[in-house]
Amino acid sequence: MLINFFMTLKHERLPVSFTELFALLECLKQNIAFGDVDEFYHVARLCLVKDEKHFDKFDRAFSKYFEQLDLIDDLSLYQIPEQWLKKQFENSLSDEEKAQIEAMGGLEKLLEAFRKRMEEQEKRHQGGNKWIGTGGTSPFGAYGYNPEGIRIGQDEGRNNRAVKVWDRRNYRDLDDSVEIGTRNIKMALRRLRKFARTGADEELDMDETISSTARNAGMLDIKMVPERRNAVKVLLFFDVGGSMDPHVRLCEELFSAAKTEFKHLKYFYFHNFLYDSVWTKSQRRHAETTSTFELINTYTKDYKVIFVGDAAMSPYEISHPGGSVEHMNEEAGAVWLQRGTHTYPATVWLNPAAQAHWTYSQSTQIIRDLFQDRMFPLTLGGIDAAMRELTRKR
Repeated sequence: MLINFFMTLKHERLPVSFTELFALLECLKQNIAFGDVDEFYHVARLCLVKDEKHFDKFDRAFSKYFEQLDLIDDLSLYQIPEQWLKKQFENSLSDEEKAQIEAMGGLEKLLEAFRKRMEEQEKRHQGGNKWIGTGGTSPFGAYGYNPEGIRIGQDEGRNNRAVKVWDRRNYRDLDDSVEIGTRNIKMALRRLRKFARTGADEELDMDETISSTARNAGMLDIKMVPERRNAVKVLLFFDVGGSMDPHVRLCEELFSAAKTEFKHLKYFYFHNFLYDSVWTKSQRRHAETTSTFELINTYTKDYKVIFVGDAAMSPYEISHPGGSVEHMNEEAGAVWLQRGTHTYPATVWLNPAAQAHWTYSQSTQIIRDLFQDRMFPLTLGGIDAAMRELTRKR
């Protein structure tokens, strides 16, 4: 029992032994955690991890082992039969045929039509242009084509045209232990510095020690001062949606460099855009979230704020209530972002997508406008320019 779980932990290089495994088994035998993954997570971490520096490794191993478990998501609310969305063939359309397929005309009309289809549909459909199904040109379903639709139950994006997506989402936290290939990212971040000496006296003040010793007739008089630290405070927000997968390595390098350079760093994750909540542990993003309103009222306006994301999404995810991919947001994402930028004047957006491709996405232009053109590429030059912007006097 749990041998595979134990070996997964060993593979992630956690210092676990059979003693800890037996302790976990004893807890399970006493029904301390039964039938609840969250309870098992806490009990397993308590028994197996003896040093909090290994918590991130444990979370990665736990996520890897339990990734096959089905999660309850918004799709379950509609009780769509699984066979309706099972892929049986791939419908290949020519460019001319795609051009003839018309959009329905906005998120509200799509959602209203979707509700009507759910009330009327009684069986599986495939290859059609109206019903919820697969492989067709209907706005609803999986593995088909429509210039503006709701994608449901598809394993990954294909045409990048859906305005709302109901898929299972598995995210992972960024790894802050990634070795930086060069020192250049750290050097670029160092433009955002404001040194101050605070805290306990723990660093030798060589000049004052020499002067004080000389004044004391040669008797050694050691003087200590607080360590000189970077006093800049930073809030870092990472987009961990599926479209960011090609940029994970670059984001991890930035994350590692930021945790090294900024002593006062708080980081959060979001999906595509800022809404009413964010999270710090992707494995537990539904159970443990941080209210954006609470965040804005917790961290003072002297924080520098950096968003990292490809800014590629449906425009409705920014401009409309209910546009979020994962939940029904009561207020539009743009409203939450404007609250954030109003609270934190020093805010920038770093985009890992090639700058030449920014004009391809309408959402990217909307975000650039919301940020008053403070979007920079996630390159060394872009990071350098972003740090200059954050240090600019306002």
